[in-house]
Amino acid sequence: MNKTLTLPDVVLTDTASHPAAIEWVGMSGIAVPFYLPISSVDSTLVTAKADLYVSLDKAEAKGIHMSRLYLGLYNQLAQAHLSSSLISQFLSEMVESQNDISQNATLTLSFELPLHKKALLSHRSGYQSYQIHLTFTKLGDRTFSEVHISIPYSSTCPCSASLSRQLLAKAIDRQFDAASIDKEQLLEWIESAQGSIATPHSQRSFADIKMKWAGCHYSDIAALIQHFEAVLATPVQTSVKREDEQEFARLNAENLMFCEDAARKLKQALHSMSDLEDYWFKVDHQESLHAHNAVAIDHKYPAQHYHR
Repeated sequence: MNKTLTLPDVVLTDTASHPAAIEWVGMSGIAVPFYLPISSVDSTLVTAKADLYVSLDKAEAKGIHMSRLYLGLYNQLAQAHLSSSLISQFLSEMVESQNDISQNATLTLSFELPLHKKALLSHRSGYQSYQIHLTFTKLGDRTFSEVHISIPYSSTCPCSASLSRQLLAKAIDRQFDAASIDKEQLLEWIESAQGSIATPHSQRSFADIKMKWAGCHYSDIAALIQHFEAVLATPVQTSVKREDEQEFARLNAENLMFCEDAARKLKQALHSMSDLEDYWFKVDHQESLHAHNAVAIDHKYPAQHYHR
């Protein structure tokens, strides 16, 4: 006589040999595709790596029910349109799925967001990819939301620009030693190869920005990126023509920046976002003059942070 076997489940039947609560237990690096809004009318499909954890608050419990977290992620987020209400519901279901052994839950979605960008002046365009981390945390009855974005931009050294201008002035003085200078001759000389006396050094730079809100807050990621790119004023470009490259050079000359200058621009922009619970940022100027980088770090509440 055949009997249907009941498969053992040690999570339910066993207890911990060394009872203790654990802050977070779960899984990391789970692939999940979902639709991310990039405007009021448009969304784009991204594939994220999801890290999801719950607290193990019952000290004697053998472990959490990990498969329930995976199934919940698949059922709730896969191919779904991301929203505050969806995330809030999923965090609650993560806790409920654990049968009273958990009170807290957290979810991080890490992905690259491609945004279509137009050239500065011409008809050219292309896609720029941005690294994004979204973290949503439920601690009892409270929820918090964090956005971490990385934005590349160009920075031209003010000191190098000043030294270059001095060399150009000296060269003009040597080339045109008469009491008066013919304007046409001066312009012709400046536009010639002889006029390229010195160029200030520039570098590809990065702004890593973390923002924290109270509640299950869902931000317009594309709008945040566009806002901070406008603040920095020299975002990297995609496809360009010569007129775009020239305009890019003009913008760099108009916005000469030490890392301290870029940091102060970002700090002012973040400080004006009154709904933020907290923020942290790091600007990293990957220098062409040195083999090391120039870095500035700041945050809203210094006592609660550390360099990282």
